Amino acid sequence: MRFSELHCREVINLCDGARLGEVCDLVFDPVCGQITAIVVPGQGGIMSLFSRDDCVIPWNCIETLGEDYILVRWKK
Repeated sequence: MRFSELHCREVINLCDGARLGEVCDLVFDPVCGQITAIVVPGQGGIMSLFSRDDCVIPWNCIETLGEDYILVRWKK
């Protein structure tokens, strides 16, 4: 899978049904090169890098990678 396939996909939290936003970035483990989290910009951030309001959602919280959306179970 490429970043371009995940970028701008809608992220929906299954815990409360909230729309969290669209994927704007990924976090990688530099040692093994695996993705460890997806980043969704906070309400005030437009493509900003890790602002205080950004949602950094661990990869293991992802339940489903759909064609247009990503479903996560994430407690803030």
